[in-house]
Amino acid sequence: MAKETKNKSFILRIDVNMMSAIEQWAEDEFRSVNGQILYLLEQALKKNGRLPDKKSNKNEKKF
Repeated sequence: MAKETKNKSFILRIDVNMMSAIEQWAEDEFRSVNGQILYLLEQALKKNGRLPDKKSNKNEKKF
């Protein structure tokens, strides 16, 4: 059975120097560039209270 994904694709225009830095950072952390960008976005969203932490949701009761 195929896994259902809830990802949305879009085009991102990014400065060449920034992209080089992200590529190197991704390589240093053994991630793909896409994975690194997703990681960075997720961390920024959590830090600013825009995305709930997945771990804290596991213990909440749903009614």
